[in-house]
Amino acid sequence: MEPIEWDDFLKVELRVGRVVRAEAFVEARKPAYVLYVDFGDEIGIKKSSARVTDLYGAEELVGKLVVAVVNFPKKQIGPLMSECLVTGFHNERGEVALCVPDKPVPLGTKLL
Repeated sequence: MEPIEWDDFLKVELRVGRVVRAEAFVEARKPAYVLYVDFGDEIGIKKSSARVTDLYGAEELVGKLVVAVVNFPKKQIGPLMSECLVTGFHNERGEVALCVPDKPVPLGTKLL
């Protein structure tokens, strides 16, 4: 693992958002959802592709708080322009479990 400087970490905008809409990303090569995540008034709603279909149904994602990187450049994923990277961890079977706050926090709050 390559160490980074504290200033490098500070450049990454990891923010809390709430999934306001989730739908099947039917054009994706691997099963995924298109998530619409609300990061509050300052940042607004951003779209992301998320390969979390093994552990989550679209309906249970709506309303869930998530942690995402909001300052990466936009990335074209098939027909979708992804605007943020929703974070998660692979379990022992390779399924992605979302990284989520365990208590309510205001939308747009930056990870410290």
